[in-house]
Amino acid sequence: MSETTSQSSARAKGGLAAYAVVTAAYWAFMLTDGALRMLVLLHFHVLGFGPIQLAYLFLLYEFMGMVTNLSAGWLAARFGLTATLYAGLALQIGALLALTQLDETWTLAISVVFVMLVQGVAGVAKDLTKMSSKSAVKLLVPENAHGQLFRWVALLTGSKNAVKGLGFLLGAGLLALIGFQNALFAMAAALGVILIGVAIAMPPGLPKGKAKVPFRDVFSKSANVNWLSAARVFLFGARDVWFVVGIPIYFYQVLSDGTEAGMRQAFFMIGGFMALWIIGYGFVQATAPRLLKQREADLAKVVPLAQRWALGLSLIPLALAGLAAVAAGPSDWLTATLVVGLLIFGAVFAINSAVHSFLILAFSHGSRVTLDVGFYYMSNATGRLLGTLFSGLSYQYLGLAGCLATAGVFALLSFLFARKLKAQESVSSASETAA
Repeated sequence: MSETTSQSSARAKGGLAAYAVVTAAYWAFMLTDGALRMLVLLHFHVLGFGPIQLAYLFLLYEFMGMVTNLSAGWLAARFGLTATLYAGLALQIGALLALTQLDETWTLAISVVFVMLVQGVAGVAKDLTKMSSKSAVKLLVPENAHGQLFRWVALLTGSKNAVKGLGFLLGAGLLALIGFQNALFAMAAALGVILIGVAIAMPPGLPKGKAKVPFRDVFSKSANVNWLSAARVFLFGARDVWFVVGIPIYFYQVLSDGTEAGMRQAFFMIGGFMALWIIGYGFVQATAPRLLKQREADLAKVVPLAQRWALGLSLIPLALAGLAAVAAGPSDWLTATLVVGLLIFGAVFAINSAVHSFLILAFSHGSRVTLDVGFYYMSNATGRLLGTLFSGLSYQYLGLAGCLATAGVFALLSFLFARKLKAQESVSSASETAA
């Protein structure tokens, strides 16, 4: 008996060490991911790309993230979480190096297609890495230890978003200081060092792949997982409608005076705001269990929270849209109000996201963890895809007010889907899995 206990303890320590390495790699990856987004957005805006063209640059990134998440859970179940982690880091390095080959003499159409393809590779890389890390949390926490699970997933996701926020600032700073191409080379080199370090330091602990896993298993049979995934689509769509194109371009128009010095200053200020937003969002997300006083994370209490906070989120962009419509153009008071309002949106969004991230792991059981997490994050990527598309379209044709109003409608749809969640299904799902 003592020998069995000793072996279990050794496996637990190995798994925890593996999780620590995965988390460190995920942080490094998200730093480059945030930096790359700001590099691409600001660099191509300065080159003359309009809102819709800028949105196109990110569409394949989000679409490939959606496709990757649909299959990532199956890949992890088939080949193991370590393999998907290594693949994600390697693909990101390849994407960064490929983007250095962009030639500014190319036509607009060729440039857009090339960047879209490279961004598609980056989208695959991000979601392979994300799925590996998120699944590791569930596999290390004892079954039904919901309080610990809520705290661990909130801390992982919140810290990741804080790192990504630093990436936004890093990307804007690198663009202003060393230029587009040199910034890409520097990030590729740094991530290469991380990949080598992870390969050397990775201890045993993450599950290996299985010989046969039917691909049809990627689709969840759980009503809760499906409703939560639908709510997730419109939650992240509500953020990205204003986040990807609309607000950054509005701020650039307000902050830049057209000179090179003014352009650099605008880069730093926009990057600083986006970084502050993401870091603040990450901080609130990491502390969500404490803020919500959900130390034990009772599902009967957390599910209603997902519903109430989604409704509250929808009111913020709708109110900001009304103010933007009244202002009828850029102004100092509107810009200041947007900064404050979007920071509040970030805090409410963070709590929504933290609750969702806990619920998907609480609703997933046994061998379906990587499959359900992959399906759920496919919905996450679908929301970002829709948000990215509507960010360019709504800002181009409806202006700032229309862009923010679209975000409010998306958040309201997220609330309507969240209303379908039921706390008790988790118990029956667990029984089915055990059977």
